[in-house]
Amino acid sequence: MTKIEPTFLHSGIGDSARAGTVGTPLEAAAKTAALQDAIFHRANVALIATDETGIIQFFNAGAEQLLGFSAADVVNKLRADDFSDTEDAVAHAAALSGEFATSIAPGAGAMTFRASRGIDDSRELTLVRKDGSRFPALVLITALKDKPGIIIGYLLIATDNTARMQAQRDLTDANAEIEKASLGKSDFLVQLSHELRTPLNVILGFAELMESGVPTPAPSQKESLAQIVVAGRYLLDLSNKILDLALIESGRVTISVEPVSLAEVLRECRDIVALSATERRVRVTYPQFDFPCFVCADRTRLKQVLDNLLLNAIRHNDAGGTVDVDYLLDAKTPGVIRIRVRDSGRGLAPKRLAQLFEPIDGYGHRARVEAGVGLGLVLARQLIEKMGGHIGADSVVGVGSTFWIELKTTISSALVVPADDHAVIVPSLATNGTPPRTLLYVEDNPANLELVRQLIERRPDLRLLTAVDAVAGIESARVNQPEVILMDINLPGMNGVEAMKILSTLPSTAHIPVIALSANVLPADIAKGLKAGFYLYITKPIDFKHFMEALDKALDHSRSKAGAASIAGNTPH
Repeated sequence: MTKIEPTFLHSGIGDSARAGTVGTPLEAAAKTAALQDAIFHRANVALIATDETGIIQFFNAGAEQLLGFSAADVVNKLRADDFSDTEDAVAHAAALSGEFATSIAPGAGAMTFRASRGIDDSRELTLVRKDGSRFPALVLITALKDKPGIIIGYLLIATDNTARMQAQRDLTDANAEIEKASLGKSDFLVQLSHELRTPLNVILGFAELMESGVPTPAPSQKESLAQIVVAGRYLLDLSNKILDLALIESGRVTISVEPVSLAEVLRECRDIVALSATERRVRVTYPQFDFPCFVCADRTRLKQVLDNLLLNAIRHNDAGGTVDVDYLLDAKTPGVIRIRVRDSGRGLAPKRLAQLFEPIDGYGHRARVEAGVGLGLVLARQLIEKMGGHIGADSVVGVGSTFWIELKTTISSALVVPADDHAVIVPSLATNGTPPRTLLYVEDNPANLELVRQLIERRPDLRLLTAVDAVAGIESARVNQPEVILMDINLPGMNGVEAMKILSTLPSTAHIPVIALSANVLPADIAKGLKAGFYLYITKPIDFKHFMEALDKALDHSRSKAGAASIAGNTPH
């Protein structure tokens, strides 16, 4: 057995002394002795040297302090693995066996297995003190070799890792609290958006009913109703932006990046902002594409961002001003297109420009009184960045501002241009003598019930039944056999999803299509509702055209199922 002396550092320091980096040989020797004494007797780290079989030959003061043993307790008596936690040792041996495809038993051989193959082994271990207490330690194990290169032992350097792990746990706990608070805020904003939608459904619904009612409102009434609708739409837009920001912050926003026709999206944006441009007497020009131009983006989100930039440019312009939309392809950045929205407005000072996309400020002083513009820019930045793009702005006071977004270009097999849709709601009136078809609406909010009642009054082919809770709705469906059921989700007591599932299990109602009509507008909510079994899912505030189309689709489905059941009933057995 080779004896490991505690002077194995001497030669290196002595060489340095002879090279002239230290003073006289006597001074060098004194310094060497001082360094060795500090390492072996006063170091804060544990140094444990073993022979080639793992028997401890050296145990410094740091090891004594860390493990509670004296050198006399362990030298030539214990092996280094005697301080290892049994479970740790077994797990380490099993991991080594799998890694090296050989059977390795727990013990000194497993502890030094890597080091014996020339691999310095650094890992976290659970060590056991003399008093039986356990603690986490960071341990480095390396082989000690003589001049011919033969292993004569192993050196273990260990430090207590308790404080670092506690700090890491504290940091993890703090991050968890921050995440919990962030999710709580996001959930609050989602709930706020949901709560706004219920009264907005009533405000917008009745205002639009009155606008199109008979007799026609007087001009002054029309003007008042228009103001109500504008304010309601503003609140709805704000609610949507709050919801989007909450989803982005909580990581629940869904971005589906795919090839999107830029010309097609701009064409749709043009139709949306045309009325605002006309009202403010602002001329808006759009680029002509001589080639199919596709970008990597989420179509809905890209349109949302461009709508916001265009409306900003129009609203912050002067009467008779201009807004020019164009694009740039730079040879220096191939595969990237920059879409610019340039206005001839008053421009922004550099300080305002720097704050433009910040959540608190937004688009200058005027943004605070415009329709959610500042919030829209914050949302625009986050959406564009989630699509892998960039957004920015340049501005000159007295000249105007340019907002731009950059996206990656891509290719697509063909440019798909949707047909213009100017459909008008035309009720499918029942023929004379045909009894009206029955619609059941389960809703606890009286205003929502009244809105749908007035909508259905415009459909002579339909009659409406109502119920204010799930239990009453199930009983009404069983007794009255409606062709279609409209179901609110958030009902008192039993919710709409539970009621729908019960209806689907009853033989007398299983065939009736149930449409969800809810202020829960998250994509996850909609997907969950459809997966649960709703035939369709309509969100509030109600879009009249979409609402009527959904009813017609459900009625057709109900009629076809009834016809199939009739044929099956008349088929001879």
